[in-house]
Amino acid sequence: MAKGTPHQIDIHVGNRLRSRRLVLGMSQEKLGDHLGITFQQIQKYEKGTNRISASKLQAAAAVLGVPVTYFFQDQQSAPDLQEVDEIGTFLLSRDGVTLNRAFTSIKSKKVRQTIITLTKALAGADDIGIQIADAAPHSTNVLR
Repeated sequence: MAKGTPHQIDIHVGNRLRSRRLVLGMSQEKLGDHLGITFQQIQKYEKGTNRISASKLQAAAAVLGVPVTYFFQDQQSAPDLQEVDEIGTFLLSRDGVTLNRAFTSIKSKKVRQTIITLTKALAGADDIGIQIADAAPHSTNVLR
């Protein structure tokens, strides 16, 4: 590992910290206040650029309502952690968290399956360069 490069475990712990914080809808500033540190320090923990001490990790676990082991769950082998995981990155984003919350609040399995089918169709249309407007029925009553 090159000097100045975050350790893979620090990156993993930081990703888990960010994930749990976003699921709870907590800002970096609010988490920092609970831990007695700045939101900038939370950013560094989440990116893995700064290591989080055992005492801060314990305090973060308490604030976020998870056991300390939560931060080490789903840890993959070292080579896999180095690869950029686009799905994981999306799931940790605000859009990903918002989409997941909305989707999981839908009670009807049929509606969820319809949304999945629609999403796949839109993704496929996007992949082959079809515009959504091209796929819509032609109408003179176009919203302006």
